[in-house]
Amino acid sequence: MQPKIEDLPKLAKDKHNENKKFFAKLKKKPPKNLDYVMQMLHEEEFERTDCLQCANCCKTTGPLFTDKDIERIAKHFKMKQQQFIDQYLRIDEENDYVLQSVPCTFLDADNYCLIYDVRPKACREFPHTDRKKFQQIANLTLKNVAICPAAFNIVEAMKQRIK
Repeated sequence: MQPKIEDLPKLAKDKHNENKKFFAKLKKKPPKNLDYVMQMLHEEEFERTDCLQCANCCKTTGPLFTDKDIERIAKHFKMKQQQFIDQYLRIDEENDYVLQSVPCTFLDADNYCLIYDVRPKACREFPHTDRKKFQQIANLTLKNVAICPAAFNIVEAMKQRIK
């Protein structure tokens, strides 16, 4: 099932308590093959999912920018790092660099990323469903299922696969 973007927040909200319980159990006693299962589910889902049809992550949330991201992207723009920070970023409540506004400044009208080859680490890894020790990012995943249809589908498949 490919949930519609407009239905995703409600679907995620309806599943929130169920998902929260599932992740709590997973955190307590993760299966030995969890990383393998997650990698497989992630790959299967992204064979069916075209991020360019969606780009909801770029439209609704902003990534965290590490010092390395800032250095790499500023160099790409042939700017000084402070100039890049002043033009595009702000410091959030957790003292991290984030975009000044969403949708992402670097998203074009066709959902292509204008800085794709040098994009932030957070963007490269989103929705983080193929991470090692997946059970450690339960809170992040609970947020991502409301943003990303692929993450939603992966969590639903995961609940079926891991009893």
